[in-house]
Amino acid sequence: MFLNSIHLHNYRNYKEIELKTDNQVNIFVGPNAQGKTNLLEAIFALALTKSHRTSKDKELIGWEADSARIHGEVVKRYGTLKLDLMYSSQGKKAKINGLEQRKLSDFIGSLNVVMFAPEDLEIVKGTPGIRRRFLDMEIGQVQPGYLHTLTQYTKVLAQRNNFLKTASPGSSQLAMLDIWNMQLAEHGVKIMKKRKHFIHKLQRWAENIHAGITAGGEHLTIEYRPSFDGGSSEDETVLFDQFMLKLSQVKDQEIRRGMSLVGPHRDDMAFFINGKEAAVYGSQGQQRTTALSLKLAEIELICEEIGEYPLLLLDDVLSELDQNRQTQLIETFQSKVQTFITTTGLESVNVSKLQGAGIYNVREGQVMR
Repeated sequence: MFLNSIHLHNYRNYKEIELKTDNQVNIFVGPNAQGKTNLLEAIFALALTKSHRTSKDKELIGWEADSARIHGEVVKRYGTLKLDLMYSSQGKKAKINGLEQRKLSDFIGSLNVVMFAPEDLEIVKGTPGIRRRFLDMEIGQVQPGYLHTLTQYTKVLAQRNNFLKTASPGSSQLAMLDIWNMQLAEHGVKIMKKRKHFIHKLQRWAENIHAGITAGGEHLTIEYRPSFDGGSSEDETVLFDQFMLKLSQVKDQEIRRGMSLVGPHRDDMAFFINGKEAAVYGSQGQQRTTALSLKLAEIELICEEIGEYPLLLLDDVLSELDQNRQTQLIETFQSKVQTFITTTGLESVNVSKLQGAGIYNVREGQVMR
């Protein structure tokens, strides 16, 4: 997979810019707050239709503009795709080769990316919500149907929560809760099963990569933590029954608190180094290595799933890595993954390891090669 070019119109601080990105490695250099991360964000958005930095699409539209557009030309193993993503006050529109896609989930997966930024350390030590978002974005790239199921689940969850906020113990309307429960469990078990399978595959890749980075000194394991006991069952029928049983057990508690307490919206995952939880007992270096192992594992997992490597986006991350980790990362992507790097200065990047990199200078929304 290769991004030949990208064209931005009224995107963030870019009024109009068209870049040829025809190098295996593309490095954007410049001071902070000039637009380097905006370029990587635009590539990320072209893959997933949303930013990795904000949930508000209107923030992606340039100052005093009423719409924004990202256009990219992507070369894949079966041909070239022209991708268009438009943002406006009316919402988002996505096109593949000029044809508007009825659902955004039909567009997602046309371009695959792995983003690695300093804040990805939070996947290891941050809140469960950060880890769920990581899972949802990565599974959604290789299994677009997952995003549709997740959307349906989120809608049911919102409706169920609204009902719980107004329900009272003993109310005749509580029979409605059984309907919401069945719908929540129906969509929820599909999400949970896909998450478990994804984590299993991620573990297989991350374990070997982590052992390589640490010269065999550390063994990394990843644990799926569903919101209720028995939530990791392989059988959907069994999982559905366990889900419904748990909902019945917490019914009174949910009514008192006015919120749903069970389901994939409360799932988590944990990382262990030599049997000890990295978030609790790991040093910052171990946590950083775990995050790096995850990102490198993502690259291999996506290739395994779709048959070609994704793009790798490194947002000001090389300066955060010591020489050993930086070398490991560069050697991993050097010959097989098209990579986009942002940095405030080339002195923080081991350029000697990079062959034929294209270097772009970024200043005030202008890019010069």
